[in-house]
Amino acid sequence: MRNSKLALAGATLLVGLSLAACGGSASSDQGMNMNGADMSAMGSAIAPANDGDIAFAQLMIPHHQQAVEMADMALAHGVTGDVLSLANQIKAAQGPEIAQMTAWLNAWGAPVEMASSNSMDGMDMGGAMSEGMMSADDMSMLDQASGVDFDTLWMQMMVKHHEGAISMANQVLSTTSNADVKALAEAVVSGQTAEIATMQKLLSE
Repeated sequence: MRNSKLALAGATLLVGLSLAACGGSASSDQGMNMNGADMSAMGSAIAPANDGDIAFAQLMIPHHQQAVEMADMALAHGVTGDVLSLANQIKAAQGPEIAQMTAWLNAWGAPVEMASSNSMDGMDMGGAMSEGMMSADDMSMLDQASGVDFDTLWMQMMVKHHEGAISMANQVLSTTSNADVKALAEAVVSGQTAEIATMQKLLSE
């Protein structure tokens, strides 16, 4: 009889521990779900993608990376407050977008770098890749400039660079059904169009 009571007590203890563990798991899950930003980002990263979405991210990442590099050059060589402000604005916008597109490609199981021979979903890969991108000679010339001459050359190059990004964004907007890709492309168009207007105004003064 005493053994039966011990067995019953042991079983009751095991059930209690099991329920506590389940409760802890539910509480943990609830805590994770409360972080809306993280869950939203995860949802964004695994949203369905077509070939055009993948190509857009693969091409826009190096395009953004060069813009960030040019912004860093402006922060090192620029002399006017307007140029320094634009450089900081470009870094603040495009740095997170690079991270976002990289996360998408990883979630989609696609390489971050595109093979140069790829042609996807009607997008002109060669034209899109070269449009707006500075050559090595361009970047060297910019790095050697200084003072007001640097600021002028930087804005001229960045206008061209932005125009290329806007063209790429408009291409993917015509093919994508991915809400997250659409939102980022629209942000590129609106944000960089405004920056072009600012730079063109400064260049004309």
